[in-house]
Amino acid sequence: MSAAGRVVCALLLGLLWSSCPGARAGPPAGLRVRIPPHDQLARVARFVSHACDWASMATISSHPPLEGRPFSNSLSVSDGPRGAGSGVPYLYLTRMEVSVQDLQVNPAASLSMTLAQTDYCRQQSYDPQSPLCARVLLSGSVLQVNGTEAEFAKKALFSRHPEMIDWPTDHNWFFAKFNITQVWMLDYFGGVKSVTPEEYFQATPYRKQL
Repeated sequence: MSAAGRVVCALLLGLLWSSCPGARAGPPAGLRVRIPPHDQLARVARFVSHACDWASMATISSHPPLEGRPFSNSLSVSDGPRGAGSGVPYLYLTRMEVSVQDLQVNPAASLSMTLAQTDYCRQQSYDPQSPLCARVLLSGSVLQVNGTEAEFAKKALFSRHPEMIDWPTDHNWFFAKFNITQVWMLDYFGGVKSVTPEEYFQATPYRKQL
């Protein structure tokens, strides 16, 4: 193949990659990355948290006939703009949302995210339930944020969920964060493993590759 042909092929591959949904699971253009090794649990947890745009959040229901029982709901999340994750899942919420009404009674919740939400597991032929299809499970509570943290949450969420900008203002939206008290990680055989919040926040999800 000629040099000109190689350039055209490279450009076409780049366009295909940028348009692929799985490409959204990566950091900014120009960085080559891969999922961290499975034994680096904190790094994998941060990788999953940053790769996912939504999460399943379980609350304790305050609504009959489920009152007092677990209730799970899917919510959009972001821990920061692509390639600049903080590790903190931020949410854009309204008190009209049934899960938020649960949280007003009991702020305790759990949040789960999995690479099955990206193209990774499908490309590797991993079933979503396979331990190799990495997932992170967070325990903690949901807290409203204000000031500079709310500004960061706005940037984090609106950069990855631009539709939010036009959501109806009469819903009285507010920014919140998932306040992590415990991290559980499953990314390999041998069962779920615990990661402390300190280990989680000190980890870096991406490492530049030469």
